[in-house]
Amino acid sequence: MDPDPAAALLAALEGGSKVEIERVLQEYNRQNSRTFTFDQKEEEVRKKICDELLKVLQKDLGPSCQATCLETIRILSRDKKVLAPLTTRPAMLALMKLAGLEYAQSSMPEMPNFSVIVEALKCLCNIVFNSETAQQLSVDFKLAVGVCERLKMHRDKNLPHEIKFFDLRLLFLLSALKMDSRAQLKEEQGLLLLTDILESTLDIKWSDKYVVAVDCRRPPLTKEKADFAMEALKALFNVTYDSSQKKTDEDDVHQYRNLSAILCHCLLLKTQTEDKTEEFHSHTINLLSNIPVSGLDLLFSPNIKYGTVDYNGKKMDAIEVLLGFLEKRIDRGSNLKEGLTPVLSVLTEGSRKHRDMRKYIRSRVLPPLKDVKNRPEIGTTLRNKLVRLMTHIDTGVKHTAAEFLFVLCKESVDCLLKYTGYGNAAGLLAAHGLLAGGRGDGQYSEDEDTDTEEYKSVKSFINPITGHVEDPMPNPMDGMTEEQKEYEAMKLVNMFDKLSREQIIKPMRVKPDGTMGPLEEVANEYTSDHDSDSDENI
Repeated sequence: MDPDPAAALLAALEGGSKVEIERVLQEYNRQNSRTFTFDQKEEEVRKKICDELLKVLQKDLGPSCQATCLETIRILSRDKKVLAPLTTRPAMLALMKLAGLEYAQSSMPEMPNFSVIVEALKCLCNIVFNSETAQQLSVDFKLAVGVCERLKMHRDKNLPHEIKFFDLRLLFLLSALKMDSRAQLKEEQGLLLLTDILESTLDIKWSDKYVVAVDCRRPPLTKEKADFAMEALKALFNVTYDSSQKKTDEDDVHQYRNLSAILCHCLLLKTQTEDKTEEFHSHTINLLSNIPVSGLDLLFSPNIKYGTVDYNGKKMDAIEVLLGFLEKRIDRGSNLKEGLTPVLSVLTEGSRKHRDMRKYIRSRVLPPLKDVKNRPEIGTTLRNKLVRLMTHIDTGVKHTAAEFLFVLCKESVDCLLKYTGYGNAAGLLAAHGLLAGGRGDGQYSEDEDTDTEEYKSVKSFINPITGHVEDPMPNPMDGMTEEQKEYEAMKLVNMFDKLSREQIIKPMRVKPDGTMGPLEEVANEYTSDHDSDSDENI
């Protein structure tokens, strides 16, 4: 029977020579390179292995042995239950030193071994991801500051791509998992550093202020560049997470507008596969949802020279990408809340703020009505798909889709009902207190909507609840006697009364202010008024 691999490894670490240690570790790493689930019975052994590996690293047995030890630590650090030896202060400091990320270490170590740095970075990524203790120690040791120092060296072409990539991956994890690390990143001008890295990765050249010069003949982004750019986008998302809620000074405005122009360029880029392009655009849109809405005009700046979709002298190609992305996510039908919220947020807030953006999107989503024979939610157009979402079981999806259409209608209740029907719009109107009609609080231009001749000719026949022209239905009471009609009416009243008494339903009414209220309030108000009148009439 073969000896237990973990026990054999531990024995080599405790008393083996450098050659034996390296040989046993290499074999263990080869066998477990794709192991992500470990035997619970061996937890204590694996903890001991981690402890011994740290001791071996302190002996400085050479870069090759160090890299092999770190690779083993990386494999073991996938298991959250054995991280205790790796999340002590000395252990974290040792890994940071091997990764060249000690705070105040402003340059690469002398005679650096890049494979050691890469493996140490990978270890830190796993340990930070899996351990709250490590996350707090990262704050204490200002690990984010150390990463930022190396970001300043990323334009050095001699610095290997893997080191740059895992620098960004580690920075993303730190800023995602710990607010204090995010604060450190902001203090170190993280927005500026990461934007510069994104600009460098995409080989950005400027044709005008906030306008990227695009070479239409450029090939798609390579997988390596796309993956690297996405790590930068993810880290930038964390840095800018609460930017829309904070006041920005002139320098901040410049940085955000500069970033907006780069993100417009990102939307127009393609990668080598359709799936990778969608992933790249998804991270771009996530970041766009954090950008102050005033900067979204750069998605269709009049200074943009490229593009094929012209509207009022402005290129709407980036907006077309957003709409295409939206429709693709709706068609996929899975994980809609996470998949739709960012893109709907960008489209909604951009339309609320920027008239040209709203008018163009409305022309694509809510073109003038011609055929009203079908219900608004039936069909394959983007309008039909969005109206279907207005009654989605997920409240978040339902609200964001309805709000988008409401803004496209300039927050006019009559306009919204025209395109969606009262039944589909009732939830949004109740939330806004507009069940009695009217407009929302948004400020929009006074240009009037124009109806098509086809719509005008059937407008009076449209059922306002369903939003379409219904075929005439036979009257179910035809042929009944008065006594039968009265009997059916009382049966219906009794059914509702029973449902109400058993609290299965609660009768409601639309109050004068457009909000919903219990129907019983009407009776109480009437009784109160009647009693008051009785008091006055002696």
